[in-house]
Amino acid sequence: MIEILSPAQLGRARDTGRLVGDILHAVKHRARAGTNLLDIDRWAKEMIVEAGAESCYVDYAPSFGRGPFGHYICAAVNDGVLHGMPHDYRLADGDLLTLDLAVKLRGVAADAAISFVVGQIRSSEDQKMIETTERALAAGIAAARPGARVGDLSHAIGSVLADAGYPINLEFGGHGIGTTMHQDPHVANSGRPGRGYKLRPGLLLALEPWVMADTDRLVVDADGWTLRSATGCRTAHSEHTIAITDDGAEVLTSPVPYTVTA
Repeated sequence: MIEILSPAQLGRARDTGRLVGDILHAVKHRARAGTNLLDIDRWAKEMIVEAGAESCYVDYAPSFGRGPFGHYICAAVNDGVLHGMPHDYRLADGDLLTLDLAVKLRGVAADAAISFVVGQIRSSEDQKMIETTERALAAGIAAARPGARVGDLSHAIGSVLADAGYPINLEFGGHGIGTTMHQDPHVANSGRPGRGYKLRPGLLLALEPWVMADTDRLVVDADGWTLRSATGCRTAHSEHTIAITDDGAEVLTSPVPYTVTA
């Protein structure tokens, strides 16, 4: 299903996106060496409930996971990159933490992810990976405008990742979003320009470039959810939900939303 939101729904999407961005911003600035991943999940739950929103994750049970996810935020460390299930682990200084959050508020969902190093950055490669996913995300957003094709966004994202020397996995990528968390169209993290669905005002997309330092292969953790790099290398992931407007792409999931115009 590809969903085009009404102006009223788009207004609610802005509220949802701002909530997602604010929660991720708050959790990032509370997390430090010694913080337990289960505490991060609890913080996310408290902020979601206080806002009158609902988690998109707690009851989420897709074919690629093992039963309902059961948590409010995805939290993956070091070699974990996607669908990180919070567990009893205390962060160490230098850990590379990825947080991914999706909530629904007043019937509209938004989804975003950030990666950052806890405490002191000990590896320039960590910083390079994080910055590369952020630049790839910005490139995808810049390519998003009415009349553009999904392949234009995939090509923009993939060009940044490939130029930085990272292998690109095409199993998981961006997606449509709206009244439900995961919708069509799929937005791969590499692709050919001029191909795919033509973007229209009112379309919401979650763009999410992610990389692993030296592989494009994933393995599933024993928890049945967390996806890790097959080689144990470190990883990074950046994501925003954007709305296609008459003027370009509006980023909804920053703490302070901004617009990229054509």
